[in-house]
Amino acid sequence: MTATCVILDIGGVLEITPETGWVQRWEERLELPLGTVHERMRDVWRAGSVGSISEREVHDQVAARLGLDAPQVEAFMADLWEEYVGTPNEELIAYVRGLRGSCRLGILSNSFVGARERETKLYHFDELVEQIVYSHEIGIEKPDLRSFEAACASLNVRPENCLFIDDVAVNVEAARAAGMQAHLFEDNARTITRIAAHLDAGPLVPGCAPLG
Repeated sequence: MTATCVILDIGGVLEITPETGWVQRWEERLELPLGTVHERMRDVWRAGSVGSISEREVHDQVAARLGLDAPQVEAFMADLWEEYVGTPNEELIAYVRGLRGSCRLGILSNSFVGARERETKLYHFDELVEQIVYSHEIGIEKPDLRSFEAACASLNVRPENCLFIDDVAVNVEAARAAGMQAHLFEDNARTITRIAAHLDAGPLVPGCAPLG
């Protein structure tokens, strides 16, 4: 419980995920007004992010709500996943890989049903860290404090000894509210410097305040 720990987000941190414009392209192709896809699919996207719907059911809903045939659904979902997984942040991944054995390592990610299989196949995050906590598997999304508690529990570490890295400010603030140290990801250099400082400081003595 006294181990020093680093927990990272995936999208926007370990993965570089710029918008690809795929939704707008589909709306143009289907001659739908801008914003229609997300409007029609909003509750499905939400259900997929907390695991209350299966991948098969997502496909069925895409077909029904957008009027797509089976090949079109496959192409639509392929475009979704292309943006979702982005490209690997090689520099940060290499740095984290070098930390193995010196601290506890985990991932906490707001995700979508099917993400573990795809990200494991592409990026082998299961080999990079000890535990991956996906929102679609625990039914809870950041910034809910319970998601941070679940991540710490999965690694059997104290929140105050964990540094959480995320590219979304509200999630960083929530991590701090959960008792963790936290850093807003803006670039690799500052993030690596912050992680190094966290590891140099070592586990906190109970009663001592974290750096934040």
